[in-house]
Amino acid sequence: MIEIENLTKSYSGTEVLNIPSLKVEKGEVLGVVGNNGAGKTTLFSLALDLIQATSGHVLSKGQDVSKTEAWKMYTSAFLDDSFLINFLTPEEYFDFVGGLFDVSPEDVRKTLEPFAEIFAGEVMGSKKFIRQLSMGNRKKVGLAAALIGNPELVIWDEPFSSLDPSTQMRVRNVISRESENKTFLLSPRAARKNCSLTLKWRGKCTTFGRAEKG
Repeated sequence: MIEIENLTKSYSGTEVLNIPSLKVEKGEVLGVVGNNGAGKTTLFSLALDLIQATSGHVLSKGQDVSKTEAWKMYTSAFLDDSFLINFLTPEEYFDFVGGLFDVSPEDVRKTLEPFAEIFAGEVMGSKKFIRQLSMGNRKKVGLAAALIGNPELVIWDEPFSSLDPSTQMRVRNVISRESENKTFLLSPRAARKNCSLTLKWRGKCTTFGRAEKG
């Protein structure tokens, strides 16, 4: 699904990411762990072609993401609040995202059904704009929206931050269920069973191991 070869990123001569080789299989959950500044978000940004690599490449289904847009049709992501449209209500935003993938409002609502407990009555029907929601509820909106359109590849940056423990567990259950037909790249705050890549300071890849589901 995803292949990385000799991927580096430097700013003003300082290397912030260096991954010699990495392959992520379809249906795998890859957790990327590291301290602040370790290069987790840089890796995700390169995988989404939001920034340009200093050297190397990221391949999605064998195609360089920096040279084609085909991957955008089966890839979805939520990295931070900049992915949201703050002057829309959650319902309006979900329908907007659905429109990008030719998903009807009815099918959008079906996609959101597993998030009912996660939303806890504080997101849908709140009559609030996204900018008026708490940080945790904005995170819930972004995570849910990234699953609209049934993407094959989902990238979530720190999906558990700003969420209470019970909600974190429900999000993990969503990941476990959805990984039956999706590949996940995510950055939990700490290593867990689904962690298979560790980045330490300045993006050096130090630990590999295959993900365990569940």
